[in-house]
Amino acid sequence: MQTLSQAAAYTLQFINQTQRSVFLTGKAGTGKTTLLREIIATTHKNTVVVAPTGIAALNAGGVTIHSMFQLPFGGFIPAFNVDSQFTDTVKFESKDTLRRHFKMSGLKKSVIRNMELLVIDEVSMLRADLLDAMDYMMQTVRKKAAPFGGVQVLYIGDLLQLPPVIRDEEWRTLRNYYSGKFFFHSHAVQLSPPLYIELSQIYRQTDTDFIAVLNNLRNNQISQQDIAVLNKYVKPDFDLKENKGYITLTTHNAKADAMNTQALADLKGELITYDPEIVGDFPEKIFPVEEHLQLKVGAQIMFVKNDLSFEKNYFNGKMGVIKSLDMHEISVHFPEENKTIEVEKYEWQNIRYQLNPLTKEVEEEILGTFVHYPIKLAWAITVHKSQGLTFDKAAIDVSQVFMPGQAYVALSRLRSLKGLVLLSPLRMNGISNDQDVMDYARNKATEDVLKNSLHFETKNFIHNYLIASFDWSNLAQEWRNHKFSYSDTSESSEKSKHAIWANKQLTTVEGILDPSKKFMHQLNKIFNTETVDLIHVSERIQAAFDYFFKPMDELVFEVLWKLEEVKRIQKVKAFFDELCLLEEVQTKAVLRLMKAKLLIDTVVAGQTISKEKLTSEEIKKYILSKKEAIENQFKKNHVTLIEDDKNLERYTSNKKTVKKAPKKSTIDETYDLWASKNSIQEIAKIRKLTHQTIETHLVKLVQSKKVTVQELLPPDKIETLQLAFKHYQEESLNSMKEQLGDAFSWNELRMFKASLN
Repeated sequence: MQTLSQAAAYTLQFINQTQRSVFLTGKAGTGKTTLLREIIATTHKNTVVVAPTGIAALNAGGVTIHSMFQLPFGGFIPAFNVDSQFTDTVKFESKDTLRRHFKMSGLKKSVIRNMELLVIDEVSMLRADLLDAMDYMMQTVRKKAAPFGGVQVLYIGDLLQLPPVIRDEEWRTLRNYYSGKFFFHSHAVQLSPPLYIELSQIYRQTDTDFIAVLNNLRNNQISQQDIAVLNKYVKPDFDLKENKGYITLTTHNAKADAMNTQALADLKGELITYDPEIVGDFPEKIFPVEEHLQLKVGAQIMFVKNDLSFEKNYFNGKMGVIKSLDMHEISVHFPEENKTIEVEKYEWQNIRYQLNPLTKEVEEEILGTFVHYPIKLAWAITVHKSQGLTFDKAAIDVSQVFMPGQAYVALSRLRSLKGLVLLSPLRMNGISNDQDVMDYARNKATEDVLKNSLHFETKNFIHNYLIASFDWSNLAQEWRNHKFSYSDTSESSEKSKHAIWANKQLTTVEGILDPSKKFMHQLNKIFNTETVDLIHVSERIQAAFDYFFKPMDELVFEVLWKLEEVKRIQKVKAFFDELCLLEEVQTKAVLRLMKAKLLIDTVVAGQTISKEKLTSEEIKKYILSKKEAIENQFKKNHVTLIEDDKNLERYTSNKKTVKKAPKKSTIDETYDLWASKNSIQEIAKIRKLTHQTIETHLVKLVQSKKVTVQELLPPDKIETLQLAFKHYQEESLNSMKEQLGDAFSWNELRMFKASLN
């Protein structure tokens, strides 16, 4: 990414070395999305990314708020004992109804219990009541009466872009509980205000006059002089047909769609329709581009994603013109650069979060993929859909601005005034921003506040992290709950046979509670001094680790052993699930103990707290090595028990899941699987992609010399292609395909062509 600005660097530090929640904002083009990717790639915390809408969640690489927290659509009243309020058009839930009716799956509960960082993207669209509903669900699942159940929250968004939508009939009820509709009006934020950090270095614009006008427009300080500057670019009779490369920004969907449809119809030539490759679960409502992409030669298009390749041929919002088309190739020409490229397909992933049973880390499972060309018709687009895009040239129609901030969003899409055309004069009315937002912006933290707060919060984080690593009161309560659950079972039940075992484990847990409380008291005394002696802390942590690790480790062994035993017994699913929960919390406590030692070692060494520093091979393999040893020993000791494979699989899932590695490109993920001797078909199955998509990855890998064409094609085909390509000079493979016919697929031709570079 670009060199981190000071505000971005502070954000990363607050995320990784404090527990303080942060509101990260910034003008359009300041790099919020880029910083989010950096945070996800480097944080040591179990992280979940959510957004208010399906498309926003897809773009952020996360899931929707409603799906993650099992929330119904409708308003939320943040109170108990509220009468149900339903009409044909309005529906409200309350704390009572959420708790009573909306059951959450075990998978989601385990993710929420183990979550350490919640990222909420596009927070400008998030309603106050929805945030409070999230807060309530997290407190309930985590059994902790602190904002978001004690989870750190990173709010990301520009409040001067699109605001939340609350209908008048909903607001008539909600105004009794809220002073406003934005996320910062929520009870959760009022109780625990995030640190307000603003990114100010603009990467999109370099035109200082334009930046000054945008800042004034953003801050409700636009003057007659600013209006005069902008109105120099008014051209009501601007002919878009004669002036290629301009996109029209308008306020209504119908108008944008009509302009694109008509412009495409006006072009001569064959209309070709391209459909996506969809594998697995990818709902239509989150399709990131039109399902049926219709194009003709000469069509004006824009890219909707950044080019992930080394060449960086395009960016999100870059305009181009279709130069040539067939069912297998799309060529786009960039007139100002006099450059033509072949468009490659892009992969979008629909994910859900799950808990890795071995490491207790929150990971992503790919449910489905959507592969399509990352382009769309671009004679016109709505202001709403232009958020996040960058244009060199735009004709802006803001005569019908209907909500605060729209004029700012539209104008800030442009790199400079040089590419601006206003189709009607800009007027002062209707372009001001929401006063609540302007008032909230006064909370922006100064450099001194950030510096002092970081020092204080880092000390708090280290202190609290270490204390939490030795606070096993909740763990002991889970063991107590389990022990007392035997009183509800009959003496003849299968579960009752294990009561003595449960009592023995509880005795072990309770035996370490008093020493752990004394040790936490020691830590509190050390950290209550003005200057903390970190060397002394490190020595005490090492001594405590040596004392507590053995009994805690034995408890993990015991519950894993019991699970191995119970999974071979029929009709004990509920008992097995109880043991799984115990295993989750017990293992998490031991892994936390191991990480606490790494944390203090990192701090003493003066190194940055990061994902890399808070893990080790021992931590990664802790459960796996234990399970393997237990399984082997169990088979030796219990040869007479049921060994039927179907019975062993009764309570476990063999479903293959793929962890999405944020640091690796999709090409590199395919390469790793190819290097592990998987076939193209096997890679496609594992990655939930089509055979054709994996082949396009291999084309890239041949081009980068990571894979040779000899690994992909048989010698006779290579020999034929060597002769065919000997004098071939054309950019397109069309005529080569016509010449060779069905003897070679398009991707085989691409693979060989890539090997010639």
